[in-house]
Amino acid sequence: MTDVAVEKMSFETAMAELDQVVGKLERGDVALEDSITLYERGAKLKAHCEAKLKDAEEKVEKISVGGDGQATATTPVEGL
Repeated sequence: MTDVAVEKMSFETAMAELDQVVGKLERGDVALEDSITLYERGAKLKAHCEAKLKDAEEKVEKISVGGDGQATATTPVEGL
């Protein structure tokens, strides 16, 4: 686990740390106080990852191509 602010992490870094947090909590060999701290950190990491994914989804667009081969419109891709 790092001391880096969650808001400054890349998606990949946050996911890796979240994986570590989950692993520690699943083992159950962490003191109660530490478990609470880990859980809170994990919740922040999860929310950060979800926000990063949502942002990425909004940037992905479906491009419609007209009969002349030119892009005519872009619309957000749904279902990602």
